[in-house]
Amino acid sequence: MVYVLISVLCSVTVSVLIKLARSRSINYMQLIVWNYPIALLMTYLILRPDREPWRADLPWNLYLPLGLLLPAIFVVTALAIRFSGIVRTEIAQRLSLFIPLLAAYFWMGETLVTEKLIGIGVGVIALGLCLDWKASPAGGDRRSQFYPLIVLVGMGVIDVLFKQVAQHGTITYMASLWIVFTLALIVALLFLAYLLVLKKERLDRKAIGWGAVLGLFNFGNIVFYMKAHQALPDSPSLVFTAMNLGVIALGAVVGVLLFREKLSFSNKIGVFLAIASVLLIAYL
Repeated sequence: MVYVLISVLCSVTVSVLIKLARSRSINYMQLIVWNYPIALLMTYLILRPDREPWRADLPWNLYLPLGLLLPAIFVVTALAIRFSGIVRTEIAQRLSLFIPLLAAYFWMGETLVTEKLIGIGVGVIALGLCLDWKASPAGGDRRSQFYPLIVLVGMGVIDVLFKQVAQHGTITYMASLWIVFTLALIVALLFLAYLLVLKKERLDRKAIGWGAVLGLFNFGNIVFYMKAHQALPDSPSLVFTAMNLGVIALGAVVGVLLFREKLSFSNKIGVFLAIASVLLIAYL
């Protein structure tokens, strides 16, 4: 469970870094771009993926959407953290598990038992309570409350696509991961070019260093989550539950205590219902 704990810490630290960067006037959009070179370098050094030639028969219908969605959803996640806070954003990311469950039922022919449907229903209620639609988020208008919803859907779609990649038999998962991260880096650099050339932003050199640190923690989140599953191969539900509950709980503590995020009574109920939702989906 040590691996799970480290993965949880890395996951929440990513959100903390984005929040801190903005409070210190660091361009958090450029920060996200510089996360990808480090994540790609660490993938090469630590995971040692096979570098397959980019052939026409590879699953580009999966790679290309992933290469676009990974940086795009990261940008939306940064906006969600800015306008809705760490607590709501972390809950939205964790409740994105609804999407692969529903995809398995509607597109892959798997049976969705009543208990998991109840878990999804509880999660939807939790999300509604956490977003607190009547309140206008700090620094923005009510429309920015949709950022956590976009994060939820986007992260869920990414999860579905990665599951499809894992089932592809002509190339190893690690080789696919290398290709996807390379595509994500290309998209991120194009986004940086858009910021610098079209939006006339200046290059924020501080964002490079912060982005490198962000990339280390982002990579750590992935690697230690994988190691947790390898260490507990017979207990995937335990790893899954511990990870999701850990991020929700630690994200709530950090958001409230470190950044003084205000949670209404309905928000607090939403946090507890989110935890209940994860438990229902994992164990029933």
